[in-house]
Amino acid sequence: MNYGLAYAIGFHPWEDAVGDQPFVDRFAELIAKEETGGQQPFGPALDLGTGSGIWGVELAKRGWQVTGVDIVDKALQRAEQRVREAGVAMRLLRGDVTDLTAAGVGDGFRLLLDTGTFHGLLPDQQRAMGASVDAVAGEDATVLLLVWPRRRRPLIRGADRHEVEQAFPGWTITDVTPSFFRLPKPLEVVMRPDEHWYRLRRR
Repeated sequence: MNYGLAYAIGFHPWEDAVGDQPFVDRFAELIAKEETGGQQPFGPALDLGTGSGIWGVELAKRGWQVTGVDIVDKALQRAEQRVREAGVAMRLLRGDVTDLTAAGVGDGFRLLLDTGTFHGLLPDQQRAMGASVDAVAGEDATVLLLVWPRRRRPLIRGADRHEVEQAFPGWTITDVTPSFFRLPKPLEVVMRPDEHWYRLRRR
C-alpha cells in the first residue's frame, strides 16, 4: 500500500480504530500486561510505522518513553500535531522500519509496537524489519504486532504465522489474540480484516 499517497489524499481509515471501543480495550489490556509489576516510567517504547501517532501518544499517556518512526512526512506532521494537542512527550523520527539503526532511533527498547506496518511488507522486507527490530530491542523486550491474515484483498497483503516466525527467528510467539477491530461497511466486507495481535518475546 502506498501510505504516502493515502495520507496525501486524506485516506487513512485505520485512524478510525481510536473510536472502536472493543479494539481500544484490547489494546489497553495488552499494554497493561507489559506494565505488570512495574511503575512509571515503564521504559523506552518504539512505535513502528507510527503514522499519525495515535497509539504512540496512548503509550506516552500511560508513562512509556516513546519514540515514533515513520517514512511518510504527512503522517509525521499529523503526529506532531497530535502530540502537541495531547501534551505528552514523544520523539518523532523519519525513518524506514527495515533500517531502524540508520533512522537513529537508538536501542534498548523494552516494548516495540507495530499497529499495521509488518503485514503490508513483502517477505524480504518483513525479514529486514525483523532483523532491524532485533538490533534495537532490549534483552527483555516484547514485540506486539497487529497482523491481518494472509489472503487476497485490495491494498493490504497480510501475513501468516509462518511469515512472522521467519522474520523473527530469535523470538517466540507467546500469544495470538483477536484485536476486535471492525471497519465501517462496506470496507468491512471488502477488506475482511480479521486481524490478530501477535506477542513475541526473545528466546
